[in-house]
Amino acid sequence: MEVGYLALPEPLTPFARYVPCRWSGDEVHVSGQVAAREGEFPLRGRVGAELTPEQGRAAARQCALNVLAALKRELNDLSRIRALVKVTVFVATGPDFLDHHLVADGASEVFVEALGDVGEHARSAVGVARLPMDSPVEIEATALVG
Repeated sequence: MEVGYLALPEPLTPFARYVPCRWSGDEVHVSGQVAAREGEFPLRGRVGAELTPEQGRAAARQCALNVLAALKRELNDLSRIRALVKVTVFVATGPDFLDHHLVADGASEVFVEALGDVGEHARSAVGVARLPMDSPVEIEATALVG
């Protein structure tokens, strides 16, 4: 799948008991997407400990692509998105890491590259001790669909 010049991966199969997307009115909530591609994790660990901030940004980009892939499967056409309302970026970090927001920018850039102005969003960047399967980043999102 492609969006503009970005190649979307196949959507991730859930790793546990949840659905990738859930509708609430005209909003689609996308479950947390980890930094896997085709079921594999090219990067594992904590940003600022085992991984560099640049590797964290790369992981955030992969998570964003996975969010878009889940939305594409759910909607069949990303042009149905009227607004990417909210994005929450969870970053697994070492104890002294303070640049969560810069890691999260890797994801925000993908959303704007793929969706243009529709991809601009409200965002939270949250540091956590660990994430499932030792993914460095996990992202959940809400899209308004029309």
